[in-house]
Amino acid sequence: MDLEEAFQIVGEFGPYQKRAVAVLVLTQLYMACQSMLIVLVGSTPEYQIEQQDIVPSNQQPAVTFTEDIDSIVTEWFLVKQQAYKVSLAGSLFFAGLLVGNVVFGPLSDKIGRRPVYLTGLFFEVIFGYVTALAPSYEVFAVSRLLVGLMNGGIGLVCFVLTQEYVGKSYWAMTGTLTSMTFAVGIALFGALGYFIRPWRNLATAANSSGVLFFLLSVTLPESPRWLYSQGQPEQAEEVLRYMALRNGNAAKHLTLQRVGAAKSGNHSNRGTSVLQLVIHPVLRLRTMVLMYVWYACSLVYYGLTLGASETSGSRYLNVAMYGLVELPAYPLCIYFINKHWAGRRKSMASFLCLAGSACLLTMFIPENTGTLLSVTSLALLGKLMVSAAFNIAYVYTSELYPTVIRNAGLGVCSMSCRVGGILAPFVPSMRALHSSMPFTVFCLSGLSAGCLGLLLPETLNRPAAETLEELSSPTHGRVLESKPLLYEDDKWKSNHE
Repeated sequence: MDLEEAFQIVGEFGPYQKRAVAVLVLTQLYMACQSMLIVLVGSTPEYQIEQQDIVPSNQQPAVTFTEDIDSIVTEWFLVKQQAYKVSLAGSLFFAGLLVGNVVFGPLSDKIGRRPVYLTGLFFEVIFGYVTALAPSYEVFAVSRLLVGLMNGGIGLVCFVLTQEYVGKSYWAMTGTLTSMTFAVGIALFGALGYFIRPWRNLATAANSSGVLFFLLSVTLPESPRWLYSQGQPEQAEEVLRYMALRNGNAAKHLTLQRVGAAKSGNHSNRGTSVLQLVIHPVLRLRTMVLMYVWYACSLVYYGLTLGASETSGSRYLNVAMYGLVELPAYPLCIYFINKHWAGRRKSMASFLCLAGSACLLTMFIPENTGTLLSVTSLALLGKLMVSAAFNIAYVYTSELYPTVIRNAGLGVCSMSCRVGGILAPFVPSMRALHSSMPFTVFCLSGLSAGCLGLLLPETLNRPAAETLEELSSPTHGRVLESKPLLYEDDKWKSNHE
């Protein structure tokens, strides 16, 4: 039997898988806190500079903080000429994310999901404590780079594991739960920052949850899909039988077919790397489209977030709102991507186009209008739409890549995503050319990415490819959606029947 048939026997989403996925999904709370840490520990309070007639060139002017905030700014006086160091620490974290996406993805495809995930989580916790105990800004900055490196890498592996532990029909749900929990983590970090004000205590508290999630993750098994794709069907059967036992199902005679596994276990596929994304004709075209989609999602998402953050009010409430505003997007995703008339492809493209359209409408709305229809409300609507598209992109991308190269594909796409995030802060400065220029960029990015996304094939209710050879089949080998398919009686049938 193949893997999908085996999961039918084991249980596609039995009690054991629910517990395993819960551990991985809840780990997103920890990862969200690390991602948002600089927002609060790098807060710049109100301050005054004492005027002195003569200030020596080698001495900084005296700074008096008029707001009761404890942060790296107040401890190391990161104001005026030193203010760039706060942004630099944030940039180093995102630079680490970019490198982690590229390095950890292919590494987990080569040596396994579990060892890479556990090692990365362990070192992220270690470096997180280095951040909290940093004796100087330089140590703090380096620790943020290393935390970002681990965070970016295990984020991908964690997402892939939540899908490879369950049957394919549950991939959309587990992927959506992962993104939803990350958004909740952002909101919880805002609440944590409200109750724990000293920045070192906040960094310690935010990092300590990682210890718990690491201990819970130690018991997780290796991905049976990865084992099977590497030509280790016996080990895959052992994991599946263990899952079946914990689910209360009898699977003593569970035997996976050896033909595909033997092929996938040869030396050529074990050498699978990022180069296959360039060499393989189907993967090359898919990767080009997906990289632009991820780049546009990130550019619009972070660009609109920066615009929404300019609103006044409590910084802790604002951080919480950044997460909460995304939550309505996820039920929308679950509903649309599982409908045969929408699916992954059309849903992702539609949400991107809606995000672009919301940005387009902001150009026709005066600055000072009511709260119901204003630039801010349209920007938040655009963020809601692009959050939905971003979530679908994660699920959709993992289904478009075979198991043997899935993490590498997600890693390259995430690298493109980080580039969009790095460029997003520079877009608002285009207001110098014209006040509507930033929203024009977001509009064009969303609309163009939505149209390009329509070039990809639909994956709803179609078997996931395990090896590169399977991409040569008509089912997996299309880049353009050339033959429309109808959904009937839980099976896909072509219009020619």
